[in-house]
Amino acid sequence: MANLAAVQARIEAACVRSGRDAASVRLLPVSKTKPEAAVRRAFAAGCRMLGENKVQEAVAKWEATQDLAGLKWSVIGHLQTNKAKVVARFADEFQALDSLKLAEALDRRLQIEGRGLDVFVQVNTSGEASKYGLDIDSVPGFLRQLAPYRSLRVRGLMTLAMLSAQPEQVRPCFIRLRQLRDRLQQEAIAGVSLQELSMGMSGDYEIAIEEGATVVRVGQAIFGARATPDSHYWPSSKASPSPTLPADGEGSGA
Repeated sequence: MANLAAVQARIEAACVRSGRDAASVRLLPVSKTKPEAAVRRAFAAGCRMLGENKVQEAVAKWEATQDLAGLKWSVIGHLQTNKAKVVARFADEFQALDSLKLAEALDRRLQIEGRGLDVFVQVNTSGEASKYGLDIDSVPGFLRQLAPYRSLRVRGLMTLAMLSAQPEQVRPCFIRLRQLRDRLQQEAIAGVSLQELSMGMSGDYEIAIEEGATVVRVGQAIFGARATPDSHYWPSSKASPSPTLPADGEGSGA
């Protein structure tokens, strides 16, 4: 996959610019809307974890690729509590935790399945009404309330930047998440690890890396443009995103 190699090269270049080790950044290819064949090509190219927004699409691909030993799945889109039982059955990672009700539902189902789940807490750093996630001031209290849910392993924070082609609008969102993580690490909240920062998509992952991202969620830059418009992945109650940048990792599933 030439696109995959190009993205990996740009990740390495961004790390060099920011004085970071390229091994400190994990590329999460996002295969949403792409067929099973694309998943198999990504696996053959060395990808061992793929991201999906919609749970139905993720579990269908998981079921279809059971022969691919070692392939794991990360659910990165907004999740309704009634879908928690599905995620608990197959996912290895969930990047959009934003409510205690959802935490409780996931933990209950994970205990039934006898599994644990790596989770990221989603933070709305842009202040846009179209974005899911907790506001910055709510995050410390939220993290302290996750202690009872022992099947959830909190690994870090996730955000989506403002959808803009202007770096001066995008970069502050990533800076806010990094600064929040740094403050929270000083508090040493019991049972919470905040080593990971998931931020950056196809249009802005290099900026995210410069500001400390440890996970970048990249879809279209690897798999190509989608036939399904991004509006398909945005619930009617949320405003549609700007078309300026591809929305690889938002929403109830975008």
